[in-house]
Amino acid sequence: MQATASGKIRVLVVCTGNICRSPTGEGVLRALATKRGLGSRVEVASAGTHDYHVGDPPDPRTLKHAHRRGYDLTAQRAQQVARRHFHDFDYILAMDRGHLRWLKQLAPADARAKLGLFLEASGRWKSEDVPDPYYGGVEGFEQVLDMVEEAAERWLDRFEAELDPGAFRLHRSN
Repeated sequence: MQATASGKIRVLVVCTGNICRSPTGEGVLRALATKRGLGSRVEVASAGTHDYHVGDPPDPRTLKHAHRRGYDLTAQRAQQVARRHFHDFDYILAMDRGHLRWLKQLAPADARAKLGLFLEASGRWKSEDVPDPYYGGVEGFEQVLDMVEEAAERWLDRFEAELDPGAFRLHRSN
């Protein structure tokens, strides 16, 4: 997929309720894009497949663990995936296979967005599901961050190559 005519790539990250995994994906992608100087060219949002938490901030545990790693997710509010998102975004990245199946069923025939798994770009967790930490303990939120940070770097490599193929270089995860 080529970068949009605006010279930007728009990404929507999706999980179930948009309070744990997808806000983490949104916040990490946005922060790492900014760190690379791509903040104005890679726009990131997140949404849930269900309307359980529309209007709510991310889960307090998500906020706490993200903050410990330097990510500020406090401005985010949950929203539900809408059909317009398939036209508004270039990529819609699902946190697990169930979300991806749901998105494929909802996608209109003329959708612009490319659908995929968030971990599709990962070297370590290639095409695995990001587990839902909601009902678990601290280690679940840390695992989500580990997975998301690694995959986000790889997605940004791809986006950077699309935006400026001549300047592309691989970045290493910390």
